[in-house]
Amino acid sequence: MTHPRNELNEHLTHPVRFSLVAALAVAEQADFASIRDHLQISDSVLSRQASQLEAAGLVRIKKGYVGKRPRTWLSLTPEVREVWSRHVDALRAIAELSPSATMGPTGDEGESDG
Repeated sequence: MTHPRNELNEHLTHPVRFSLVAALAVAEQADFASIRDHLQISDSVLSRQASQLEAAGLVRIKKGYVGKRPRTWLSLTPEVREVWSRHVDALRAIAELSPSATMGPTGDEGESDG
C-alpha cells in the first residue's frame, strides 16, 4: 500500500494556495478583493499565489472592468476539481491512517513516558 501523501498535489501544499482553491471550489468565480478579504492576506500575497496556481493550470485569472474600475476575477479550471478532490481525500487518509496499521506493534503498549 502506498502512503496517501503520494496523492497530494504539490501546488496545494502551501497554506495560502490550499485556502485559495478551497474558497474557489464552492464558487463559479470570485472577485480578487473578496478572496483577499476572506483569506485575510495582502494583495501582493494573493497575486503571487494565484499566479503560481495559474501557471500550474489550476486557476484562471480574468481581468476586466466594472464601469471604469478595473477588476480581477479568479476561478478554478475544470481540471482542478478532480485534483482538489484527490488532494482532500489524501489529507483525510493521512489524518485517519493509524500508525499501528502500518508499523505493527511497538512492544511498549501500556507504558507511559512519565
